[in-house]
Amino acid sequence: MRNTKGTQGPSSVLTKQQRIAEAARQYPEASLTSLNHYMDMDWMREAYRRVRKDSAPGYDRQTVGEYGENLQENLSSLLEQAKSGTYVAPPVRRVYIPKGAGTKETRPIGVPTTEDKVLQRAVLMLLEPIYEQEFYDFSFGFRPKCSAHQALEYIWHQVMSQRIVWILDVDIRKFFDTLDKAKLREMFRCRVRDGVVTRLIGKWLKAGVLEAGNIWYPERGTPQGGVVSPLLSNIYLHEVLDRWFAEMVKQRLKGRSFMARFADDCVMGFEYRQDADRVMKVLPQRLGKYGLSLHPEKTRIVPFARLHRVSTGGKGGPGTFDFLGFTHYWGKSRKGNWILKRKTARDRFSRGLKRMREWCQLNRHKSMGEQHETLCRKLEGHYAYYGITGNGPWLERFREEVKKIWHFWLNRRSRKRDDLPWERFTVLERCFFPFPYARVVHSIYVAKP
Repeated sequence: MRNTKGTQGPSSVLTKQQRIAEAARQYPEASLTSLNHYMDMDWMREAYRRVRKDSAPGYDRQTVGEYGENLQENLSSLLEQAKSGTYVAPPVRRVYIPKGAGTKETRPIGVPTTEDKVLQRAVLMLLEPIYEQEFYDFSFGFRPKCSAHQALEYIWHQVMSQRIVWILDVDIRKFFDTLDKAKLREMFRCRVRDGVVTRLIGKWLKAGVLEAGNIWYPERGTPQGGVVSPLLSNIYLHEVLDRWFAEMVKQRLKGRSFMARFADDCVMGFEYRQDADRVMKVLPQRLGKYGLSLHPEKTRIVPFARLHRVSTGGKGGPGTFDFLGFTHYWGKSRKGNWILKRKTARDRFSRGLKRMREWCQLNRHKSMGEQHETLCRKLEGHYAYYGITGNGPWLERFREEVKKIWHFWLNRRSRKRDDLPWERFTVLERCFFPFPYARVVHSIYVAKP
């Protein structure tokens, strides 16, 4: 009797993904033409299971839970539409989120419908085993078993083990809005030629964008926020940047170098200034070939020697650069050795406090116990990402600032100013409502297996 509840789904899907990966390894230069037969009901149920249940609904306002009320029939119909070619990609609801504290710039995010998320997840599960054989080890963004902290660790080891003196901080301007769809299709067909899959990818690239009640169809770019969009962006930048740097640029450089990329955020390190200048000169031409451009103000060459004044003749000390929310700089360890240090970037620090301030303002009517419980969870979340080796002082500073913010908004609950003096608040916080202490979660000194 066939299992209809999907209890065997995950193991069945894993076995199929291993077969796809083996085929990709066996034929590294060939285009795979037979993939859609792996998509069956077990595959679709697993795709639904992997969709975040709290994800925002699309333009039809159907939630993941509502879609699952009649799951068997919905998935069966979706699978039939996908394989027969009758599936119509619905428009993506566009919303805007702020880029960071202290700026009015916003980032557009596309929100697909729940059904579209399920189908995109199913196709993503087909494609990941193929492209994981292609991507380089210095690409970390939106890949299985890869994280931002692995990218940070990679940079740390590269800088510490090599004589990296110059950093090229690369900022691609509006990558998701300017990506060339025609070139992306060409790159995709080099590896995948399954008719069902290529047709679906084409439909998603052509899907309209719903904004302010109007639907429009952009000629370039792909909506940021879709399930399959991160993989498509990785495919694009793998060809544009990763393969170009690894196979063409690196062997022509005079000294040692490295590159690290997380989605469209990228940094390159060089031993010699002339190498950094050469790459900086040709990089706009390389990106322009694929419809991309560099941000003129944010892309820069940073002097990053440990003793910049001595080694390069400059008048200042070593520079700094930001990557993935951290400012990288040279400092001395407790033993007096020069090491690469990381601290919370100033804009991320301000953004975190701004969100804490807004939450305390909106929730000041709740009891102290309720507020304290939520604030502790938020602090733990902050430590979970920013708790890396060397960032302890900034974590502790963030904790102290949150205490001040909470004290301020607790006082605003009463018409009497200073109804809760700071001295009394510190006693209450220490004895009854203690905040979790700053702690390092990601240590560079943890033993590796």
